[in-house]
Amino acid sequence: MVNRQRVKDAFAEYTSQYDNSDGKIKLKVDHTYRVAALCGRIAQSLGLTIEDVQLAWVIGMLHDVGRFEQLRQYGTFSDEDSIDHAQYGVRILFGEKKIFDYLPITEDEEAYRIIRTAIWNHNAYRIEEGLSGREELFCNILRDGDKIDILKVNHDIPIEIIYDTSIEKVKNETVTPEVMEQFFERHAILRATKRACIDSIVGHAALVFELVFDESLKIVKEQGYLDKLLNFESENPITKKQFVQLRRCMASYLECV
Repeated sequence: MVNRQRVKDAFAEYTSQYDNSDGKIKLKVDHTYRVAALCGRIAQSLGLTIEDVQLAWVIGMLHDVGRFEQLRQYGTFSDEDSIDHAQYGVRILFGEKKIFDYLPITEDEEAYRIIRTAIWNHNAYRIEEGLSGREELFCNILRDGDKIDILKVNHDIPIEIIYDTSIEKVKNETVTPEVMEQFFERHAILRATKRACIDSIVGHAALVFELVFDESLKIVKEQGYLDKLLNFESENPITKKQFVQLRRCMASYLECV
């Protein structure tokens, strides 16, 4: 059985070496706890065992360990401009053996492999092929939990902190045509097609198309952050029309799922 207090203490000890007065550090600490809770809720909704619900919660707690060192070394959360934070988290937890600070686990246990695999795949456009059914299950639980909370983060946290730019600039941008097309195709937006910060906002809303579990969609509808994100107050008349189209597309999708 997972000792949640031990996990929380180890996480607090690890993150204490970073400046928690930095808004970006606090953002990721808070995000971690929320994703862990979401993973636990999704796992519980699936009727999983207590042990598996605990495992889902732990994966949520550990999924963004790589973010903190990424920010310290590179000054950004952009994987494209620095390192893949998921792979770096795996290196810290499993390469540097930090996983043992959190759990009394051995390398030959199934949970060890599942945690590693879920963290490795959580930010990928698609999860890797050839996984076992249980590996895929926990990958999807984490990916859903992470996507759900990204909607909250992008609504609650100032754009200046998330994107290192001004709100005035973003309010005057237009959504790249390729990004619009992919949204209308109802799938996640490829990073390579994003040209502006407004594209990232649309990309985060599009993550809803990738949610796997009914409970995940239920949470999104409960929280209301998707609606707020798609009601972004642009000052560009072209973008205002684009967001009307985006809202219609998403509303149509949610009616069918």
